Amino acid sequence: MLVIKDLHVSIADKPIIRGLDLRIAAGEIHALMGPNGSGKSTLASVLAGASAYRIDKGDVLLDGQSLVALEPEARAAIGLFLAFQYPVEIPGLSCLNFLKTAVNALRQKRQQKALSAVDFLSTLKKEAAALGIDTSFLKRGLNEGFSGGEKKRHEVLQLALMHPKVAIMDETDSGLDIDALQVVARALRQLHSPKRAFLLITHYQRLLRYVEPDVVHVMHQGQIVASGDKKLAEKLEADGYDALVQGQNASTPT
Repeated sequence: MLVIKDLHVSIADKPIIRGLDLRIAAGEIHALMGPNGSGKSTLASVLAGASAYRIDKGDVLLDGQSLVALEPEARAAIGLFLAFQYPVEIPGLSCLNFLKTAVNALRQKRQQKALSAVDFLSTLKKEAAALGIDTSFLKRGLNEGFSGGEKKRHEVLQLALMHPKVAIMDETDSGLDIDALQVVARALRQLHSPKRAFLLITHYQRLLRYVEPDVVHVMHQGQIVASGDKKLAEKLEADGYDALVQGQNASTPT
């Protein structure tokens, strides 16, 4: 479903991602872990089409279609979704208006009929109820004064309404207390399906205790240096990243 081939990315002529390969099949949940500065959030931004980064080499394919030359809205239309680590705050724009506008813009790109205000509200309430999400915060300005949990619940609701093929969740567990983490994790499990893949970007194992990944990858200096099952995340939690990276370096022939 999502294929990344020998991806090299830089910003202001500084290399950030250095030959990254990754394949995520439909229905799979992959976790991408790594220390600060390893390139995880850069990868998420590049996949979504952030213009600040330059792709120097390689390709990114979604269902066989290259994303490299596509604008962010075109990537969203064909099925890519990014939940930001730090969602933007826009005072004066209500969450309800934002969601309705975003959903109908996607529907237009997908050559689907726009939802009326009544139909949209009905769909929103249905999805929120299914996910156990309280929608009272949606009347406020977009992310304005939101707690970490409210921001993440809002993004999970976006995910449910936009029906992507691949969802990239960048530091979804950031700033969440245990109750909010459980709500978000439960929603992600419900939204997981054989036709939808997830890439969960995180520093810690705690989210992976609630959303079990099929594969865990470790990123370091712009490359994936190790992959394994959930036991790899447990090992990282116990030993830290330095031990893994040093072990990888020691096993590399000179």
